[in-house]
Amino acid sequence: MTTTSTPPTGVDVPSAVEPAPRARFTDLVHAEWIKLWSLRSTVWTIAIGTVAIVGFNVFTAYGDYSNWPTWGADQKADFMPNWAMLDAFTDAALLCLMLIASAMGALTVVGEYTTGLIRTTFTVVPARRSVMAAKVLVIIAVTTALGLLTAGGSFWATQAILSGRDTGLSLGDPGVVPALLASALAAPVAALVGMAVGTLIRASAATMGTSFALLLLVPMGVSDDHYGTALIDHALPYSAWARLVQVVEKPVDFPWSTAGAWTVYAVWGAVAAAITIFAVQRRDQ
Repeated sequence: MTTTSTPPTGVDVPSAVEPAPRARFTDLVHAEWIKLWSLRSTVWTIAIGTVAIVGFNVFTAYGDYSNWPTWGADQKADFMPNWAMLDAFTDAALLCLMLIASAMGALTVVGEYTTGLIRTTFTVVPARRSVMAAKVLVIIAVTTALGLLTAGGSFWATQAILSGRDTGLSLGDPGVVPALLASALAAPVAALVGMAVGTLIRASAATMGTSFALLLLVPMGVSDDHYGTALIDHALPYSAWARLVQVVEKPVDFPWSTAGAWTVYAVWGAVAAAITIFAVQRRDQ
């Protein structure tokens, strides 16, 4: 004879463990923000980079201020307004800004792969695209702020110097604000390129070298004297910046519009962001 036992009434039956709540996207952005600013290198890079960039521009503006009395009438007439604007943000300053921004973007990704922290992150948050999208948003915000700080600070300092020769520009002058925005937004574009390259290569030295080549070496090796090479030149971020900072358009063999230059910025940024977000999912499956 068998007996059937039933659990006593009033005794709780253990229930299945409830899954942990899914991380919200705002939580991911906040976490990436903390990660970035917890690195001492972030603060020091921004501080030293800002001083260096503004310093390059101030040095150039002061040189033109000092040489002004020795210039002829034609040289003085050519200085305004294009060269006055280029004193506000020189080629050397753009080079420094792009190097800093691309390095920040690259290390945001490569640094976590090097330390293995990325595995922990993806274990806790399996939604890899969301994690990478959060990284993209944070680096865009920080590098845009860096670009605005350096472009605005440089413009204020250099035009204050040039105003001593009555050659300074103001924000109300035609083309000045778009030129400043082009200089500022070169930072997030470069940072996104660094992130995309870092996502694909995942090695610090190779990532830095490839980013540097794409952003700066290739434009130096491409001329716009011929139609074919002009097409390549006009598709590069550096060349887009050079077009956008022209307050007065110069006659060239193969002209292009400011709208085309802004499109280059947008396409490079969008493609680089897409690579960063989606390449991780495909490579790590």
